[in-house]
Amino acid sequence: MLDLGLDKLAMIGVVALIVIGPERLPKVARTAGHLLGKARRYVADVKAEVNRSMELDELNKMKSQFQEAAAEVSGSLNEVQTTFNETWASGESAEPNWSPAPYKPPRKNWRIRRSNTPVWFKQRNGVRRHVQSGAARVARHRPRR
Repeated sequence: MLDLGLDKLAMIGVVALIVIGPERLPKVARTAGHLLGKARRYVADVKAEVNRSMELDELNKMKSQFQEAAAEVSGSLNEVQTTFNETWASGESAEPNWSPAPYKPPRKNWRIRRSNTPVWFKQRNGVRRHVQSGAARVARHRPRR
């Protein structure tokens, strides 16, 4: 682009001071700064728009690839379903005498449920695990002499 070094900028500043004059130079410099800022913002906006359009194109390509893959999967699923339906209709199966196991409702025995509780949980919550008589409990909690 332009190769503006410090010496060239100083020369432009001296020429601008002579041509424009010291009274109007700050106003002209401010105006030039505003215009330069607007130009930079415009260039940044154009770059962002180009990037957005490129990303949109990439997303559209990915969308079309995804739709093609979904169509392939759908086609293979349709083939499997038709094969299954044909096999089902012909009455063939891998296990000819297959029948589901009969349903047994869960047993409602509280002892079994209580015994399935882990020991660490019982200890933490203070659940008694052994039967103790009243006299044994009193003896256990009696203060020592």
